[in-house]
Amino acid sequence: MQKIRQDINLGQNIKKLRKLNELTQEQVVAKMQLDGIEISRSIYSQIEIGIYNIKVSELICLKNIFGVDFNAFFENL
Repeated sequence: MQKIRQDINLGQNIKKLRKLNELTQEQVVAKMQLDGIEISRSIYSQIEIGIYNIKVSELICLKNIFGVDFNAFFENL
């Protein structure tokens, strides 16, 4: 039986960026929804803890919300 390897987790960096911007998960989700991303707070929480694979469109949206470049999501990985 082959074990499934976990991929690189961006969640910790996303959580750090959210906190640096002094936003709650609910506020981030509301901003994402205003940008047309269909996401719930539950799914967003799963992104931060690394059990949901983030979509490219979600990552682009978070980049704009946090005002960072893509490198910020990959620091120390």
